[in-house]
Amino acid sequence: MGLFDAIGIAGSGLTAQRIRMDVTAENLANANTTKAANGQPYQRQEVVLAQVGSSSFGGALSGAIQQTAVGAPAGGVKVSAIVADATPDQLVYDPGNPEANAQGYVKMPNVSTVTEMTDLIDESQSYQSDVTAMQTSKSMFSATLGLLK
Repeated sequence: MGLFDAIGIAGSGLTAQRIRMDVTAENLANANTTKAANGQPYQRQEVVLAQVGSSSFGGALSGAIQQTAVGAPAGGVKVSAIVADATPDQLVYDPGNPEANAQGYVKMPNVSTVTEMTDLIDESQSYQSDVTAMQTSKSMFSATLGLLK
């Protein structure tokens, strides 16, 4: 594991959490959008994350023993896809709405503001954890360089 791998791993987490926050903000902004570009209610989006680098401790250990090539990813996380949530749309009784069907129901997006706010808190705390990991790595590197003086 290289000197700056910890910062790279924390940086990949920061990028992934920022994208998750962006998608959550889009979901919240479209929570009441009954007609998207396709004519249907907005579909909630979810971010799928994937691991980068070794998949296990044994893989990481053998990679470190074999002295992997410089520039090879040490690990971290990446966004592998942004997918539509398969949860069905909500039907809300609102006969005065121009989007209402013959029974007076309006198809609303499958976005729950409570779920989105909970996700936003989780994403914010994960982002802060990555910032803390990056700062800790930086202070360890500074202390190491101080010892070499």
